[in-house]
Amino acid sequence: MVLITTTLWARQTANHKNTGTMKLNAGIITKKLAESKEFYTRNLDFGVTFENEFYLLLHTPGHEAEISFLLPGHPSQQPFFHKPFLGQGMYLTIEVEDVDRIYKELREKGVTIKIDMRDEPWGDRHFAIEDPNGIGIDIVKYAPPQD
Repeated sequence: MVLITTTLWARQTANHKNTGTMKLNAGIITKKLAESKEFYTRNLDFGVTFENEFYLLLHTPGHEAEISFLLPGHPSQQPFFHKPFLGQGMYLTIEVEDVDRIYKELREKGVTIKIDMRDEPWGDRHFAIEDPNGIGIDIVKYAPPQD
């Protein structure tokens, strides 16, 4: 099971339309808190925002986004958030400025590359790795298509 949390802040404008911001935080219910922390901090330079015995919140190097990990079946959580993620059917995309540098660094660290570096006809340059929970991570540099 994947836990997605959002923070929504909205205010009414003069014409009564909702405007505001929304922040998405993907959450993974998993027993692999330690492995997840090690993977994201060592390989992708994520930082720890918050951590306790059943919950881990990590942030990207520039604090642009967060991802959380929660132990399955924890009594502090409602039953809806007890079932663990089963390791299939999810991926994350991390947009970077220098995809070639990240690719080289991850290879040097011994991270298994699941999809080798490639250029897509629509302009993207990317490759993919996998986290300890079976989540695919597409690391990409977006670019306009070349004519």
